[in-house]
Amino acid sequence: MDEVTISEQDRRQLGLWAADCVERALPLFEAKAPSDPRPREAIEGIRTFVREGKRTAQLRSLAWAAHAAAREVDDPAATAAARAACHAAATPYIHPLATPHQSKHVLGPAVYGALGHELAAADDAGSADGEIRWAIEHAPPEVRALLRRMPARKPGRSRLDTLYYELDAALRR
Repeated sequence: MDEVTISEQDRRQLGLWAADCVERALPLFEAKAPSDPRPREAIEGIRTFVREGKRTAQLRSLAWAAHAAAREVDDPAATAAARAACHAAATPYIHPLATPHQSKHVLGPAVYGALGHELAAADDAGSADGEIRWAIEHAPPEVRALLRRMPARKPGRSRLDTLYYELDAALRR
């Protein structure tokens, strides 16, 4: 298995971009579970990592807590938003492996955030497409360069696969 180089600057830029993408979807979760702070705490955790550059056990715990929140909320759009927060908090832990699985970790925060918007808009694909465009326009060069070191994603069959593929392809240009 080929390895890729992931610098601390790459990890911080990825974390910042991921947090910015998820912030746009977080209201979808908070509208359905206003007393559950776990996804927002995960975003605060990744922003702390961006400022301080330390991967801590606390950050990993925040990611798992957002994942648990996704399982517990009874709304598909809110679930997607919480999953986006989980993926964002986990970005500093991606492995330096050139695999499609690792590229999924790079793209997951933006993709799940976009999916959340689509689900909230009664499966209107235009809302997800708009979020994907936003993610593309705001992706820093470090994120694009990191993704280019990994294998390109394939189209797949599901809507989620399609969103991963579209974001991946656009960030490689």
